[in-house]
Parts: sequence; C-alpha cells; structure tokens
Amino acid sequence: MAELRHPSRPVRIEADIRNEYRYVEDLGPGTGRSVPRAAPRTDAAALSLDGDWRFRLAAGLHDTTDGFEDPAFDPDHHDTGAWDTLAVPSMWQMHDLDGEAPYGKPQYTNIHYPFPVDPPRVPDANPTGEYRRTFTLPADWPADGRTLLRFEGVDSCFAVWVNGVRLGDGKGSRLPTEFDATAHLTPGENTVAVRVHQWSSGSYLEDQDTWWLSGIFRPVSLLHRPEGGLDDVFAHADYDHATGLGTLLVEATGAGRVSVPELGIDIATGESASVPVEPWTAETPRLYDAVVSTATERVSLRIGFRTVSVEDGVLKANGRPILLRGVNRHEWDPDTGRTLSAETMRRDIEIMKRHNVNAVRTSHYAPDRRFLDLCDELGMWVIDECDLETHGFYHSGWQGNPAADPRWQEACLDRMRRMVERDKNHPSVIMWSLGNECNEGENLKAMAAWTKRRDAGRLVHYEGDYDSPYVDIYSRMYTPHEELDRLGSREEEPTRDSANDEHRRSLPFLLCEYAHAMGNGPGGLSEYQRLFERHERCAGGFVWEWIDQGVRRRTEDGREWFAYGGDFGETLHDANFITDGLVFSDRSPSPGLIEYKKVIEPVRIGIDPQERTVSVANGHDFIDTAHLRFTWQVEDDGVPVADGELEVPTVAAGSASQVPWPEELHELTSTGEGERWVTVRAFLDEDRAWAEAGHEIAWGQAPIPRPETPPQIGAVVSPAPIAGGYRLGGAEFDAFGRLTSFEGIELEGPQLDLWRAPVDNDRVAWGTLSTAAHWRERNAALDRLEHKLIDVEAGDGGLTVATRVGAAGAAIGMNARYDWSYDPQTAKLWLTVSVAPYGKWDIPLPRLGVRLAVPRDLDAVTWFGGGPGEAYADTRAAARVGRYDATVAEMQTPYAFPQENGSRIDVRWARLADRNGTALTFWGAPRFAFTVRPWTSEDLDAAMHPTDLVESDRLYVNLDAGLHGMGSASCGPGVLPEYRLLPEPTTFMLGFGTEQG
Repeated sequence: MAELRHPSRPVRIEADIRNEYRYVEDLGPGTGRSVPRAAPRTDAAALSLDGDWRFRLAAGLHDTTDGFEDPAFDPDHHDTGAWDTLAVPSMWQMHDLDGEAPYGKPQYTNIHYPFPVDPPRVPDANPTGEYRRTFTLPADWPADGRTLLRFEGVDSCFAVWVNGVRLGDGKGSRLPTEFDATAHLTPGENTVAVRVHQWSSGSYLEDQDTWWLSGIFRPVSLLHRPEGGLDDVFAHADYDHATGLGTLLVEATGAGRVSVPELGIDIATGESASVPVEPWTAETPRLYDAVVSTATERVSLRIGFRTVSVEDGVLKANGRPILLRGVNRHEWDPDTGRTLSAETMRRDIEIMKRHNVNAVRTSHYAPDRRFLDLCDELGMWVIDECDLETHGFYHSGWQGNPAADPRWQEACLDRMRRMVERDKNHPSVIMWSLGNECNEGENLKAMAAWTKRRDAGRLVHYEGDYDSPYVDIYSRMYTPHEELDRLGSREEEPTRDSANDEHRRSLPFLLCEYAHAMGNGPGGLSEYQRLFERHERCAGGFVWEWIDQGVRRRTEDGREWFAYGGDFGETLHDANFITDGLVFSDRSPSPGLIEYKKVIEPVRIGIDPQERTVSVANGHDFIDTAHLRFTWQVEDDGVPVADGELEVPTVAAGSASQVPWPEELHELTSTGEGERWVTVRAFLDEDRAWAEAGHEIAWGQAPIPRPETPPQIGAVVSPAPIAGGYRLGGAEFDAFGRLTSFEGIELEGPQLDLWRAPVDNDRVAWGTLSTAAHWRERNAALDRLEHKLIDVEAGDGGLTVATRVGAAGAAIGMNARYDWSYDPQTAKLWLTVSVAPYGKWDIPLPRLGVRLAVPRDLDAVTWFGGGPGEAYADTRAAARVGRYDATVAEMQTPYAFPQENGSRIDVRWARLADRNGTALTFWGAPRFAFTVRPWTSEDLDAAMHPTDLVESDRLYVNLDAGLHGMGSASCGPGVLPEYRLLPEPTTFMLGFGTEQG
C-alpha cells in the first residue's frame, strides 16, 4: 500500500512508514535523551518555548507530513502557513468542545484500554499532532557548554527535530525528557518540530483511571548547561530529633561550594555539616535557602531538614508518629485537562489545608514539579507516584502484564529513575510509590531495589503486591472497617509466602485509597478515622479522590455543566466514575469535603455540660495549640444568646487539657427557653500562607440537658364533611383522605415515600448486584410504588386513613396508616404515620417518610436543626445544630450525576415562605430529615446531568423518619450495619402550621 499526501513529493511506502515510526511501538523508553536529573533552579541561561505553536492533527502514521527530518532543513520550504495555531502547553482534545472540536474529544475509561490489548501494538488510527515553532536564540546566548531542550510532559509518545535534525524520541507522559540540541542550534532563528502520538507502547503503562488526552501539556524550554556547571544536585538534609541537629550533604555532578547563610553553613559539595535547625514537617514547613555554586553556575535550593523512618511498625517523621489525613490527587482543570497553572496548583493546596488535609498521593503519576515546590512551601506530606499503571490487563487475568514481563523492565525502571531524579530534593516527598494497580512482577521488585540504592532516606510504597516483600509500608485499598481493625491489631491473614509474613507484620499499614468520594458520600468516614487513631500501626489514608474530573461545557442557552465518560460519543467508557472528588470540577467543596474536614480535624473539642468543662485534645503530630484561639457561643433554638473568648492553655501535640467554663457561660446553664446549645470553636489567630486569621479549624457542640417533652396536643376538633371530602380545622381533605390545602395554602399529599433517586454508592457495585438494583427488582420495585386506599374514617379525634403501598409484580410492601388531628389552641395540624411491612423483606429501605407538594412561591427556607449543608445517617459529623436560612436553589447539591441530595438532618422545624409573608411550617416530634426540591425524586432518577432537570411549578418536600446511609460501595464497602434502614414497624409524628418555628 502507498499513501500519497503531497503530489510534488515521492510516494511513501508502508514499509518505510513502519520503519520511521518504529519507536511508537518498541518497548524502549526513548532514544537520544539526556540522563535524568533534578534540574534545579539556576542562574544559567534559559528560554521558555511556551506559547503559540503551529499545529496540525494527522489521522495516523500514514497521514503525517514529510520532511520533518531533513539535514538541509529550509524553513521556507516547509511551509506551515496553512496549519492551525495551538497553545503549548495544552491538550489538543480540550479545544473548542462546544464548537467544532477540531482535534477530537476526550475519552474516559477506568480500567479498559480504549484500543485492542495487543502489546506493544497500537491502532493504525493513531491521532498524531504535529507541532512546529520558530524561535530566535538570544544574541547573548552562551557559546560554551551545552543547550538542552527540555519537555516537562508530553502525552503519550513523541519525537523531536531541531532545524531538520532528529534529536530523539521519548515516552513516559508525565515525566521530563531532555535532548541535547547543542550541535543543531544556530545563532538567530531556529525551528523545533515535534510529532506527538496519542497511542504508543507507553500507553499500556498509563492506564490510570483518567481521561485519555494528548499533547505537549507541560512547559517546554531551552536550558543552557555551562562548562564546569552543576547539571545535577542531590541535597540530603536529615534531622536528628534527639539532638535537634540537621545534617546537610549535597552531592553534585560538579565540584562546588554549598552555602546556607541563615545556618552559617559553607562547605564543599560532598562534605557534610551538622547544625541546630528547625525541622521541616507538614505542620511547620520550615525551609532554608541554600546556594550551590561553581565558577560558572549558581543553583538555588530550598532545604527542609527531616527524617522519615519506620520504627516498631510505626510510620515516623523526625522521631514522632505521623497520621496521614490524605487525598489522592489527579491533575485536573475542567477547561484545560492536565495542563494546570501555578495558581490552580496553589489553590488546590490552600483548599486542602483549609480542610485539615495534610497529605497527598500523586495518583497515579508524578505531578507538575511546581506542585511539589508548593507542597514544600505550604506543608504537605507527599507520596510521589511513578507514571505507571497496567490495570487493563486485569481483564485477561494479568496475562502479558508489563510489570511481570522482563522485556518491559527498562521502560519501568526508566520511569522510576526519571521521577526520583527529578523530585529527590523535595522535603515534602516522604515516599516513592512504584505505581498503581500493576498487580505483581519482577519489574516492580527491580524498581524498588534501584530506588533504595539511589535514595535510602525515603520509604518505598506499592499497594498491588499484598505480600509486600520489597516495600517499607503495607498498603491496601478500600479495606472494610472490620478488616482495618484487625490489620491495626496485626491480626491479618498470613502472607501467601510465609517467608514474607514477619516482614509484613513489622510494617505500618496505610490505606492508599479509601472512602470513594463519588456523588453523595462517602459514608463511614468517622468510623475509619477512629480506627486510624486507635491503632498506632495505622498510618492513615488517602480519600479517593481530590477533584471531580468533569469537562466544563455549556448548553446553547449558556447553562454550565460538566461532562463525564460517554458525553463525547465514546463507544467504550466508564460514565461518571470520573466524577468522584471531594471538590467539584470547578473546585468548590462538596459536602464530602466538609464532612472530611470535621472528621479529621486536628483538635478535638469536647463539651461536658454536667461537669461544666471543655476538653481540648491536640491531635497535631508536632505543633502545640498556641496558633489557635478559642471562642464559645450559646444559642437558644438556634438564636444566639451570648458569646465570648475561652482561655485554653497551650496544649502540646498529642496531649489534652480540660478547662472550666467561664463564669458568664456557667450562669447561662439554668436560664433560657427551648433548646440551649453550647458551641466552642478553634480559629487561626494569625494569617497563614494558606488561610487568613479567623479561619475555623475545629469545633465542638453540646446541648444543655433539659427534659424533652413530647408535643402537647390540646382539645382536638372533629372532621366536618364538605363537598368532596372533609375539613379538619384549617385543613381540607378529599374523599380519599388526601390533604389538599392548609390555611388556604394548596397542598398535595403527604403520602408515604420509600424511594430516593439512587446515589452513586447505591447504583455502582463491583462483582455483585447493587443496592439500587435490588430496590428496582420486580419483587420489590420500590421505584414504582402505588398507593391503595383501604379505608377513611372520620371520628371524634380526627381523620384516619388506611392505605397499602406496593408495586405491580412485587410481593412485598407496606401498610400505612395516617392519623390526622387538629389543635385549635395552637392552630397546628398533627399527623401520626404508622407503617408495617408485609411480605418477606431482605433489603433495606431507601427512605421512610412522607412527601408532599407545595406552591413554588414558598422559596425561602428556614430551619432549626442540622446544617448548614446536607447530611445523612453516616455523613453527619459536620452537621451543626443551629438555625439556618437558604433558598430552595441553595438547598440542592449539584452532583455531576443527579441523585438524592440536600437532606438536612435532625430538623426540629422547617419553614417555607414566599415574598408576601405566606408561610408553611413543619414540626417534628421530635425530629425529621428535611428535603425540598423543585423536582421529584423520579425526575432526579431520570436525569443524566443537572441541566436535564426542569423546575416544576411545585416544590416537593420530604419529611423523613429515616434514610438509608451512603456508604462507599461505588468502590469500597457498603453501608455499615448501624446505618442501614431496615423495614420494620415504625411510627412517627409530624406537625403543620403557619407561624414561625
């Protein structure tokens, strides 16, 4: 076969094409590259090549342009005037997605490779981006030494030409590659050309549960390397907690001097010095500015002195146990993909720090190196993960897995070397991770051995080999709570190979992924944290994951939404499994992050109203509480009564203190009406690099005990017949006993509601039928219940309505009785609901409560109960009792995939009002869960994106006695037993009125 692209040029024969592009499918990591190095900040000359490049997208190898390689390269002969202009860095599939999408579209798969699994081959249909840029070498560019062309990240495989001369090629998308361009640059104008292939043999090593995207997506630069300079440096900065001394030794490729003026250090490279220092930790990220210099170059380093170790099976830093309160972080921007600005990276860490996160696992590749600079500066423990995952081989029983195939060993080792060499000077990096979900193999063992030889000062991590023979920490994913408890006690099952058992039991235990933050949830965070804190062996965990990886889109009428797998016409995709973050795609915090912040707060505040004391337990690993100030506040039914400062003595890390209540607070315990609550808060007392003074770190809350009396219902009126139904005080009912209005407000319902729009943790399950599937099964059919009237009885005490609730084809259901009464003294309408299941139930209920519809104008919401955000049975740690106001729109949580959301827990009363003062209030006897929406649960269930939801002319209100928990079953354990909503006889009581609660 021949392909003629340019009539004036020779025909390209298929054999020639294959030979020219052999690097795309060979198993090697690349050719013509310089050795990996740290490339620290330097005063040597540098030229950024970021900016607009000429670009065209070829359909595959057969469609590429002739003449990239030409010893007599003439830029005028190789005209790119008809090519497009594309920004570097960027990812070509992220351009103009709401328009013509000229360079293709993103594709998301979790495990499956999006091409035939035939390693190392990739499809002929292999989109190939051709880049060219002409640049002028500055007139003062040094003539001595070498000039390197550095690419920080190119996905997935590329070859490079300078002035028509091919420098080489490379793979390893998220790692730097340098080429020596010295001999091929000319004074003045030069042309660099890059050919980037979407698919390559390297793609088999990059199946990393993210969007498949392509391009030169990180910065490109020319770097001068002077004669006698410092190509590479390795700063070993250890800390001895027993003496307080830091020891610095800098290895360098050239002989030079090391100066740390603040510490009075001035030594030669290769020598060491020990001086008193402030150590680096994630809580105290103390950095010292150092200079390494020769006669021709000065390199700048930021030194953090710290030591990481495992002692008696406990993870320690600087001699103290540390607990990782972590997140897994993919690099993501909803507009630019994996191309991130420094501002976005800083924002990520600031949001993490503000929510008490202290650790990041760079899943599943080394991040932009600027991110690690920020982790050093702001303080974050980091597991730096190699650009390696072969998860797609799972579907073939791991047959052909590159991690176990010696032919791939150099490719695997190369990726590890490039990460370690680049990032070895970052104090924030405490572990090197070999990669993710590669199962087992000798190549992983070889990577671990090389890493330990190169850097003995850090730990080696890998999760996929449970015997853990070559790592320093025992790591697992999504371990259920009960198993975590056994692991913390070192009561786990023995290793498959008994020779590894003693070693593994001596290791700390880490959950490198847990609490899958997909949609509403994750549930069970508090229970996990209690286990981490109970067992010294447990080093903590990393929630999966930091950010929803949605792609920002807009409807024709300008409404914003975020796309996930399948939204770009892909035939193979994993839907919204890509939107599983603690922050939404626009980086606004999800309810899951608010919950996580409370669960992992580093200061625990306990309030004892009986003893009139406040206890403060400092869970920081290193710092005391001198940076915090404490306040107290008293509220009656959510209305502030008094507040003040609380004097708390400085509490050392790992210690606790108890203080008596101030006199003013003490005097408030015997007065007041309604529910009285005491809240104590801990705030930053000064600005930090990541938050301003006054930022809340932790809080505690407790009620002043008072007898809880049931609602007092006075003399009740009897129902009176009216045309087509009944009147009961200010309420009207139709002939079927359904409430149609109250105090002139038109209503529909309430009636028993057992259904919720399944959350992701209900819908998605691995290797079993999901909870939602059980709910929808024909024998239950909880998503299509029908209500059968059995009897309506009007008596002296009120109105009684008996019903039976079930679905066509279902053998199970509920008997439900509604007892209505009206108290004329309080003008309240009371409803007692009694339910009893019938049939053989073997599944939990989604919800148990009533639903009613009210006028759309009642848009202003006030409630007294848990808030301010949503909360459910196992996601309620962050729910603070108080009085809150919101609009109906603000009561919704905009999950990328619509699902049950927005319920407020432990509500005593809730009020809906319009602008004219018309109001409807609901009371619990004593409490209920409260949801109000402009659409039904069925609408939520049918929608694929929030923009599919169309507001009704009614509001739909749920008043619930209970809701099934959230769990983490979309990728992890389901709902813990204590949070399952079991079908059993239940009675609950609700009130309706029009006055303020």
